[in-house]
Amino acid sequence: MSRQNRARRTLLERESELGAVDGALTDLCGTHPGDPSGPRTGGVIAFAGPGGVGKTELLGEMRRRAAARGCTVLSARGGEHEQGLAFHVVRQLFQPVLAATGEEEHRRILGSWYDIVAPAVGLVVSGGGASPDPQGVRDGLDWLVTRFAVEHAPVIVILDDVHWADTESLDWLIRFAPRVVDLPMLLAVGYRPEDLSADAAGIRGLSERQGSRPHVLAPLTPGGVGRIVRDVLGEEADEAFCRECWAVTGGNPFEVVELTAKIRDRELKPQPENMAVLRELVSSAKDSGLNDRLTRLGTAAVRLAWAVAVLGIEATPVLTTNVAGLSETEAAEVAVRLADARILAQPRGGPGNQPLEYLHPLIATAIYQAIPGALRVAMHGQAATVLLAAGRGSAAAGRHLLEMHPEGDGWVVQQLREAAREYVRAGAPEAARRCLARALREPPGIEERAAVLHELGCSALLTEPETTINHFWAALEEPVLDPALREAAILRLAQAYGHSGRTETAARIVAEEASLAGSARTRLRMQAEHFMWSAFRADEPDSPARSRRLARLVEHLSGRGSAERYLLALRAWDAVVRGEPATSALRYAEEALGDGLSWTDGDWGFEVPILVALTFMYCDQPGRAEELFNNGIAEFEHKGWRGAHLAFGLTLLGYIRYRRGRLAEAEELVREGLRIADRVGRTTPAHWAAIGTLVETLLRRGRVEEARELAAAHDYGVTVPKAVVYPDAQAVHGELLLAQGMHREAGAQLVAAGERLEARGMRNSAWCPWQLDLAQVLALTDPDQAMEVAQEAVRRARQFGTSSAIGRALHAAALVTQGSERIKLLAEAVAHLERSPSSYDLALALVDHGAALRRVGLPQEAADRLYRALEGAMQCGADALVIRARDELSASGLRPLQLRADETGTLTSQEQAAAERAALGWADEHIAEDLGTDARVVVRLLSGVYRKVGTDRTGLAKLLGRARRPPAAPPTSPATEIPATPTPATEDR
Repeated sequence: MSRQNRARRTLLERESELGAVDGALTDLCGTHPGDPSGPRTGGVIAFAGPGGVGKTELLGEMRRRAAARGCTVLSARGGEHEQGLAFHVVRQLFQPVLAATGEEEHRRILGSWYDIVAPAVGLVVSGGGASPDPQGVRDGLDWLVTRFAVEHAPVIVILDDVHWADTESLDWLIRFAPRVVDLPMLLAVGYRPEDLSADAAGIRGLSERQGSRPHVLAPLTPGGVGRIVRDVLGEEADEAFCRECWAVTGGNPFEVVELTAKIRDRELKPQPENMAVLRELVSSAKDSGLNDRLTRLGTAAVRLAWAVAVLGIEATPVLTTNVAGLSETEAAEVAVRLADARILAQPRGGPGNQPLEYLHPLIATAIYQAIPGALRVAMHGQAATVLLAAGRGSAAAGRHLLEMHPEGDGWVVQQLREAAREYVRAGAPEAARRCLARALREPPGIEERAAVLHELGCSALLTEPETTINHFWAALEEPVLDPALREAAILRLAQAYGHSGRTETAARIVAEEASLAGSARTRLRMQAEHFMWSAFRADEPDSPARSRRLARLVEHLSGRGSAERYLLALRAWDAVVRGEPATSALRYAEEALGDGLSWTDGDWGFEVPILVALTFMYCDQPGRAEELFNNGIAEFEHKGWRGAHLAFGLTLLGYIRYRRGRLAEAEELVREGLRIADRVGRTTPAHWAAIGTLVETLLRRGRVEEARELAAAHDYGVTVPKAVVYPDAQAVHGELLLAQGMHREAGAQLVAAGERLEARGMRNSAWCPWQLDLAQVLALTDPDQAMEVAQEAVRRARQFGTSSAIGRALHAAALVTQGSERIKLLAEAVAHLERSPSSYDLALALVDHGAALRRVGLPQEAADRLYRALEGAMQCGADALVIRARDELSASGLRPLQLRADETGTLTSQEQAAAERAALGWADEHIAEDLGTDARVVVRLLSGVYRKVGTDRTGLAKLLGRARRPPAAPPTSPATEIPATPTPATEDR
């Protein structure tokens, strides 16, 4: 029976479904083929039903109709025995597209995604490439499909037997499907609802998300079955006979077609007296009857059919011949007989190297299950050998090796380990774990077992660190363990604990290893890890003691080697959180940075490079911090690390923008970081950081209710994180409560945050300004204590020494002070903030200073402050502050003037000239003299430079480079600065 005739018969009573197909194609392609004016609406259409009901034939008809309309068609199908082969369905979609071109064209098509996506789609890449995380691969596939859809529109993607699709392809498909409505693409899927696994359950909702339901294919009616019977057996077929055919098949189109073919082959008259033999014929359509029919075709036919069942989609004639142990001529003859017997499908496009396929998946299942167990295992082993010899790779062979019985075969272990490496390279850690777990059951030799356990732990370290802990412990307990492997396992174990929120355990493990280390190099490396994980502990028992040990250790380091540079970086960060002079922190950070730190070094992690970048931010050089974060994010994206790593990078880059006062940019970045963090999982450090930064950003923009709703939706503030996060969650929650007017609750949160941080020696108000907010709370009930808290914050800020920290602390102190002292403090706060890169803090201080000046009868000075505040607030995107500034101007009898265009990030010619001279160390008065202006104008010019470039005066030389010409005269006095109040020496270590 031809495929066309069979399709015509099995598509009986599918008018509704075919109408839906035509409607979807018309939405995609327009009313007429090639009509450029027609609509281009993509979407999803799904067909569901039990095996044999006609989904495949319906999708085949859709393929034919789409091709007739000029569509580009991609197709794939799931395989019952290929579900463990990662990206099996994805590769079917794209390998035909890529097979006809070479690497140069592949790189053109995939662009910057080549190294990330190529292994997933089955292209061979160099072994030294990146190992992306699953999210990176999904994003790359999204990009590839989107580009393909745009370049080859309209596109139809047909996926049959999706219930058998591999996990990795399914995960991508379910996440990508909602986007097709915005592309010139139609996604068509067919599946059996009763066979959907837990991983595939999301398939049910693909079409429902776009307002439609899956088309559930119903069995044929008695009339439909009668039509098929009469088409095959003649119009004289008896009505009762036709109804009995419907009864014994349940109206299943596949079973009806097979039954009528057998009736015809038996030359059975379609009359009532022959109805008794119908049930006997039904059983021969599947199960034992099918295998009896196969046996009658001969031994060679059985061997070939079994080989096709074992190989599945890989059953090309050459590979099948080798697995079956037949000659090419004999195999070709047998394949024809199997097709004539309606066991194999007729070859698509004629003979060639197209895979051999069963006529229907129901037949494939029945034949595979009929292969004797021992022989099936042996055939899988033969299939693995044949695939490797054909150059298909260890991953393709690995799915067959998984079916073999463990026999202590070292070759099997070797191939499974190689398959796992291929899967890790393709961003499929789950598949890698399956291979390595099976390798352990082989088992490997005693000298190899620790390495396999270590690889098993590493396979999921990026995505599920907590699940890897036991594997690393098992590796460390092996009797044969190379010292280098032991060191690597300890470090990975600490990372697994640290990334699971158990930083105290991570710190303890590396500290114990440091005490046992036999070499100075290993000891120093473990010490670096110990200090790092200790820095992230929220419950460290004696943080000051650890700081003293770190300071003593760093005194003897020269900065040579990664371990020493990482220790210098940790010393810089420790200086920041403890509030030591920023100049010291910057010196350590510069030494640690050297010629750069990698953010994707698997041995060292990304935590320390982040701390270096944040050190520059807190030390009033956010421009340097942004450069480092941008480089780090580029590394993450290049390597395909688009999970928690990218979430952290985007969130903290947003935090830098928040600190600079670029609130709209900050909100956009942090929302993207939060979106990625949500995919990774809640309660992770990346998630805490995103929520906290977004809450603070919304508060500065005046959207208090939105911030409250965000915090409530994520249970933010309900618990304190187990690890140190930026910004501090408890302090941010207190700030939110204060903004809501819940002063008592805010005070409790801020006091608790302060006690916790004080115990750890974390006293820098620039890092966590809990004292500044607490002073505002106390001012309502205990003004004296409020002043005491604010003055302590000022003292600590002066000790740290950055203009932004001192300015914010002075501003907070002014708000709890009355009379002329308030105006004096506000003026000093403005003067310091003018020398900082903190745009929002300056605008806020200017508003309060202007308001205070207005109230004491100094309208001209007030107007100057308020106009500048309004302009700064608008540039920051601080809507509530804009309203305050306008209200204060109105209260002064003034109205806002036409504001200058926002030139954030672009220096004027005067600002550039002043900046170049300041970078050379010129004093303000010398700059003013050289530029022919007033010193106060120079202060204003440089204030704009600091905010636009993102640095204070000390960082200008780094960001701008040296001026183009030498100074007209050497500076004779230091650059004008606000004198700092002498402070006691830093706490004794």
